[in-house]
Amino acid sequence: MAKIVESKTIVGLEVGTSKVVAVVGEVLPDGVVNVLGYGSCPSKGIDKGSITDLAAVVKSIQRAIEGAEAVADCQIVSVTLAITGEHIQSLNDSGLVPIANNEVTQDEIDSAMHTASSVKLPEGLSLLHVIPQEFAVDQQQNIKNPLGLQGVRLKAQAHLIGCHQAWLNNLQKAVEMCGLKVDQIVFSGLASTYSVLSEDEKDLGVCLIDFGGGSMDIMVYTNGALRYSKVVPYGGNDITDFVAQSLTTSRQEAESIKINYGSAVNPSEDLAEHFAKKKVEVTGLGGSASRVFTKAQIVDVTSKCYGDLLRVVQSELEHLRRDLISKGAKADLIAGIVLTGGGANMEDIAKCATTIFGSHVRVGSPLNITGLTDYVNKPQYATVLGLLQYSHHNDEDNTPLISSLTSEESILGSIWGGFKKIVKKVGSEF
Repeated sequence: MAKIVESKTIVGLEVGTSKVVAVVGEVLPDGVVNVLGYGSCPSKGIDKGSITDLAAVVKSIQRAIEGAEAVADCQIVSVTLAITGEHIQSLNDSGLVPIANNEVTQDEIDSAMHTASSVKLPEGLSLLHVIPQEFAVDQQQNIKNPLGLQGVRLKAQAHLIGCHQAWLNNLQKAVEMCGLKVDQIVFSGLASTYSVLSEDEKDLGVCLIDFGGGSMDIMVYTNGALRYSKVVPYGGNDITDFVAQSLTTSRQEAESIKINYGSAVNPSEDLAEHFAKKKVEVTGLGGSASRVFTKAQIVDVTSKCYGDLLRVVQSELEHLRRDLISKGAKADLIAGIVLTGGGANMEDIAKCATTIFGSHVRVGSPLNITGLTDYVNKPQYATVLGLLQYSHHNDEDNTPLISSLTSEESILGSIWGGFKKIVKKVGSEF
């Protein structure tokens, strides 16, 4: 008889645009995640974090959970749930409180953090995370833990992450319709930082780009603290759609062509002839005749798409850097860029990012895992494994937050011109 999952065992659930993934694991005393089971199912009924067909989402979740239960030989009753989407919004704020007896107590730290998180939010938004950055006691700045220090005033700096309450309610409802309890809800970008970033990288300054099917989550750390988080509402599926339009083929065929023949970098001159000889037959739409393209032609399409999306991130990082410098904060990303998520598997993605960002780039797979590593030691499992780490290190739910980004027009216009137009529009709004 299958055993019920014990309290020490954690289940992470990610309901993404491309796939639904559930991972059963336990976090060992040394922080290593022992993966006991996993289940994955193609995602249906959700797009860029928004549920479009509740019944379809429920079925996808059930299949992923059933797969994880079969592998782990357990009954899953509760999960830590990831949430993302263009509704996610973040900001930095501060809170100031007097120090009653000239020595900082835990109550005063909590009060300062509460004040920092008391910003008025737009209607419909709810607080999801309140993350401490640093503290100041009078003129003493950049304090990580002010407990016990003496002074008159305590100031707390915090990073706030929120989501639209209706989006959160719908996602939670889908999970509960599967007979599951939701223990915690975590922004997927934050979860990924727990599984792929080291403390050294956070201290030196690093940008994580979680490249998903429907969106890109961007997280920036400097001096060990989270300074910036955002969701760009475009991802790998938008590139697939553009490939489908460019080659006049189905989305399924375009996805296969992107994975098997695409690249984030155009071939150099000495490889151009070699690429030109590689022929790819592409099935037409609606029974129309197949067409033949060279790999070079396909790479020309995919490389422009990946390059333009990463340039949107690069432009935003420049704005962030200027803002941090103006506030006297450390702004250099000495540890560079870490790419994770399913999109990080694209050929030459690190080379493309290195050219655009002009800094060190690595592809981030989950760190500190054991057990069924052959199945989950891949960038696309960064979020779901990060959920286990997050749940282990944050026993109590963080305060809730909110967000909402204006909806964008379709990412596809007229072949390449349409894609460029949308990317420019996104860049101008960030």
